[in-house]
Amino acid sequence: MTTRRPSRPTPRRSAAPAPDPAPDAAPALAPGRRLLLGAGALLPLGAVLAACGSSVTGPAASPAAGGAVSISNCGSQVELAGPPRAAIGLHPSQTELLLRLGQRESIVGQAQAEAQPLPEDVADLAADIPVIGGQTPPAREELLAAEPDFVYAPTTYEFSGEQGFATVEQLAQAGAAVYVATGGCADRRMTGTVEDLFTDLDNLGEIFGIAERAGELSAQQRGTLEEVSAAVSGREPVRTAQVYVEGTTLSVIGAGVEHDILLRAGADPVHGPDQDLFADFFAAQISPEALAAEEPAALVFGVHDAAHEQATRDYLTSTFPQMPAVAESRLIAVPSTSLFPGTLGNVSAVRTIAEALHPGAL
Repeated sequence: MTTRRPSRPTPRRSAAPAPDPAPDAAPALAPGRRLLLGAGALLPLGAVLAACGSSVTGPAASPAAGGAVSISNCGSQVELAGPPRAAIGLHPSQTELLLRLGQRESIVGQAQAEAQPLPEDVADLAADIPVIGGQTPPAREELLAAEPDFVYAPTTYEFSGEQGFATVEQLAQAGAAVYVATGGCADRRMTGTVEDLFTDLDNLGEIFGIAERAGELSAQQRGTLEEVSAAVSGREPVRTAQVYVEGTTLSVIGAGVEHDILLRAGADPVHGPDQDLFADFFAAQISPEALAAEEPAALVFGVHDAAHEQATRDYLTSTFPQMPAVAESRLIAVPSTSLFPGTLGNVSAVRTIAEALHPGAL
C-alpha cells in the first residue's frame, strides 16, 4: 500500500452533471486496497467539480416549509422535501447506522455488503435488503437502477465518476439527495474526530424526522466515550503506533479520526498530524527500520477479515520480534469499518483499544 492518492474528484452539488466515465475507467478498488486510500482519501478537485465549497458542517439542519430540510454537508446544501423513502447505505457502516435509527422500511439497498458483515444484532434486519455492488461501491447503472431518493456514503470516493460510480450530479438528476459522513468530506479527512459522528446523527435525525431517536443513540455513544475517558484518566498514556499492513508493505497513520481514536483510548501516539510525514495525507508508507526505531509499546491495526488479521499479526511478529509491542503481546486489531469516518465503530474502537492499552480500567 502506498500513500499516492488516486485522482478522484470531490463532488459538488451546483455543477452540471459530470460526463460519463471513459470506457477504460479505472476499476474500483477492492476493500483491502481501500482501507487507507478509499476510506476517506483526500480527493483533489476535478475540472468539472472545481467550484466545490470547503465548509464541513456549516449551520445546523434547518426545517423549511412543508417538512422540507436543508443541511450543509461537504460545502453544499442537501435539500429534501421530506423524509427519505428509498434510502441506500453505500457502506455497511452507513447501513448499520440507518438500521439502528429504525429506518429498515426506508432502505432499498445496501452497498459493499460483501466487504464486511454487519454486526450480529442488526444483521437479521438487513437480510432482505437488496445488495448492490458486492465488495465495492456499485456501478453507476446499478445504483441508479435502485431508484433511491437518498444515498448515504462514508466518503466522497463513492461518487467518483472515473471509477464508474454514479456522481453526485447524476444522482441529483435522478432525484436522489446525497449525504456524506462529515468526517469523509475531503477537507475534513486530515482533521476529523470521533465528534463528527454526532454531527451526522443530528443531521440524520433531521433528515428522517427522528430527532428524538437520533438523540438517544447519540447519548448512548457519548456515554461510552465518557466511561472510557473516566477510566483512562490519570493513567500513563501508552506509546502506540497505528499501522496498516498489506503483504510486506507497511504504512503508518498519523492524522484524522484514527488519530483522535488513539488519543481518546489513552494512547500516546507515535505519529501525529504535526509531523512532516503527514503534511498532505493522513497515512504514509515507511520502512520497518523506521518503525522499529520508535519502539512503540503497542501497535493498533485495521483489518477487513480474519485472514487479513492473521497475516498482519504474522508480519508484525516476524518483522519486529524485539519491539516492545510484540514482546509484550500488545497487537490490537480493529475492524476496518470502525475506522471509517462517521461510524458507530469509531466509538467501539475507542473502547476496544482502551481495554487493550489499560487492562482492568474498564
